[in-house]
Amino acid sequence: MVDLLHLADPVDEGELICSGKGCRAEAVWGLLWNNPKLHTPERRKVWLACDDHREHLETFLGARDFWKQTVPVADLERRPEL
Repeated sequence: MVDLLHLADPVDEGELICSGKGCRAEAVWGLLWNNPKLHTPERRKVWLACDDHREHLETFLGARDFWKQTVPVADLERRPEL
C-alpha cells in the first residue's frame, strides 16, 4: 500500500475525540478515507476512533469503498489551535 499519510487533512491540536456517534472517548486511531466522487484520488480525510469504535468505523467506510488506511493518532499531522 502506498503511504499517503502526508496528504491526510491535519487534525486539531488538543484532545482528539472518537468520531463514533455519541462517543466521548479519546481517539487513538486515525482512519484515512476518500470519497472518489468528491475528492482527488490522493486526498485523505480523517475520522478519529477509539479502540471500541475502530472496527465499526472501518467497516462503515469500507462498505462504501472509502476506507484507505488506519494509523495511530500520534502519526497524524496537527493543525495549530487558533
